[in-house]
Amino acid sequence: MTIYHPAVPMRMRQVSVELGERSYPILIGDGLLQPGCLSAHVAGERVLIVSNDRVAPLYLEPARAAFAGKGVDHLLLPDGERYKTLATLGVIYDALMAGRYDRDTTLVALGGGVIGDLTGFAAATYQRGIDFIQIPTTLLAQVDSSIGGKTGVNHPGGKNMIGAFHQPRCVLADTRTLTTLPERELRAGLAEVIKYGLIADREFIGWLEANMAALRARSAAALEVAIERCCRLKARIVAADERERGLRALLNLGHTFGHAIEAGQGYRGWLHGEAVAAGMAMAARLSARLGRVTAVERDRVLALIDAAGLPLGPPAELPGRELRTHMASDKKVARGRVRLILLRGLGHAEVVEDYPEDCLAEVLCDAAVAALPA
Repeated sequence: MTIYHPAVPMRMRQVSVELGERSYPILIGDGLLQPGCLSAHVAGERVLIVSNDRVAPLYLEPARAAFAGKGVDHLLLPDGERYKTLATLGVIYDALMAGRYDRDTTLVALGGGVIGDLTGFAAATYQRGIDFIQIPTTLLAQVDSSIGGKTGVNHPGGKNMIGAFHQPRCVLADTRTLTTLPERELRAGLAEVIKYGLIADREFIGWLEANMAALRARSAAALEVAIERCCRLKARIVAADERERGLRALLNLGHTFGHAIEAGQGYRGWLHGEAVAAGMAMAARLSARLGRVTAVERDRVLALIDAAGLPLGPPAELPGRELRTHMASDKKVARGRVRLILLRGLGHAEVVEDYPEDCLAEVLCDAAVAALPA
């Protein structure tokens, strides 16, 4: 077992999500998870940490110590996207009821995106809303899912179809936790990092092209730069469009395709970031077919995804027709039309409803059949 040894951080990067009285900080750095570091963000006296059986052996004890002076207990859930269900949510409710937790309780999500979404949804709905804190331990969660208040669970008919917006009180992204992240999950997180450059930061794309090797080697300095840049972009978007009425929808680049892959596999195959990477590749190909990006720009997108060790197309067992069926069940369908996020050059994206259906079908059928990189 790897033991977490916190160290006094030489630096801490802080990003604020500006939402008026519901504003909160994102704290980023190496060795931030220290005794008492989160106590000030807890209004009441009781804390329930929700984690899973993979993360808890590594980080539960330092997480408990982060709430010095509070009454801290914990609940462990099974690991994996297939457990992001109403049944698992019920396990959290059962623990809250059995422990007689009241409205002054703070829930803490210690883990990746699945734990964050489940814990946040429980916090949004238990006694009509209690506080929660995010301690993301995966790259994907640190740059994306822990920020912005999206919470929820999957339904057999579609991903994230049941949920609520509920902002955390604080997000603590300790890059030290990424040292124990499996290689495959690190690559999956890079998909979301790439996404931010594609939708809103052309300069960041160039930085990623130059620094992808350092990111994959887990350079602490490179990771902190990338995480902060992504967090600042997401914080700006969330502050402008908290409930995804417009601008925030751009964060779904690749996700409609990706969610179709996940649903087609019954949430038991690829990781979320792997599916999103394939989705971004398909979005880039469709954008090129529609003349929204040049062939050179499309190829830069594909090369960057490939450099991250991520798939450039859907798995072999999911033909285009089946993917299109799952896309029709996506929550972003409006008036019977699947809304897609497509590129308009690099560093800019748009919501597109008016696209030729035959072009979409061609991209779904022609996308490179992918096996996951070793």
